[in-house]
Amino acid sequence: MINKLKKILSTLFVLLCFDASAQSIPPRVKATIEPDSILIGDRFTLTIEVEKDQVQSVFFPAFQMGQTQEEESDTPSSLECIEDHPIDTIEQKGRKFLLRKRYTLTAFDEGIYNLGRPSVLYADKNIVDTLYGSKDSLLLLVSTFKIDSTSMLCDIKPQKTLPFKFREISGYLSIGLAFAALIALALFVLARYMAKQGRSITDLFKPEPPLPPHIIAITALEILQNQKLWQNNKHKEYYSALSDILRTYLSGRFEVGAMEMTTDEIVEALKNLDIPKKSAMDLIAVLRDADLVKFAKAMPEAAENESAYSKAYYFVEETKPIEQTEEETTNLEDK
Repeated sequence: MINKLKKILSTLFVLLCFDASAQSIPPRVKATIEPDSILIGDRFTLTIEVEKDQVQSVFFPAFQMGQTQEEESDTPSSLECIEDHPIDTIEQKGRKFLLRKRYTLTAFDEGIYNLGRPSVLYADKNIVDTLYGSKDSLLLLVSTFKIDSTSMLCDIKPQKTLPFKFREISGYLSIGLAFAALIALALFVLARYMAKQGRSITDLFKPEPPLPPHIIAITALEILQNQKLWQNNKHKEYYSALSDILRTYLSGRFEVGAMEMTTDEIVEALKNLDIPKKSAMDLIAVLRDADLVKFAKAMPEAAENESAYSKAYYFVEETKPIEQTEEETTNLEDK
């Protein structure tokens, strides 16, 4: 019985010693790159393998351009990580595990890239340490295409003339003909409609006949009266507008350059026109009152302002062309 107990204790002691020795052995790290020489833009794989015990914990690096290792590295910032693969368990023997971590990377600058010595973080009980993969740094050669500039020079090729094919424009031609047919139909319908009204389609393109001078003058006088300028002590603006309306009417009705004439010159021009004497006197009175207000800063009374407007209005009414009725026009044509 005592011998059996001794054997059991000896076996437990051996197992504990073996477990302690297994845990004391740190994981082994191995790092490789495949391939180690690429062209610009091609991809390569960085592989980190760790052989560890079941109870040991390791942490693989999170790859960052130029900062994959804790030690100094010459890795340029143009190195780019395309894919971070998950951790694979590729082998298991009892308590031993072989883990593999892969990174797919690429480079866009020519040169020799120093990736340093890839490392993993090792933690076991109270131990936290960094384990490196190999004694030497991993080097990557990135080369570019060799271009022979002498063989690339060539003459400019002349323009190539392709044969014309009707089907290339047949669609556009069909649409154009359809629009032309619609426009022709619309013009035909419009011509028939205007013919019923005794008009021609060309009347649409004729400019509107200008309004007679007396219509323009009467309209302007009515607008001036609605503005109530002199009622707001704007005498100069009121008489200036009144004078301009009368001068514009004289220019259009009697073809007198009244807009560029002085009042005295207009008085002389009226002597050669067939205008009633009273109308001419009223016109001259309004123009002279306007000169006094504009140049002598006169301030007429309200009655004088109303009188000036009435004289201007009746001057236009009494000197406008006499409208003939259709019967009178027919009689004149017959004679």
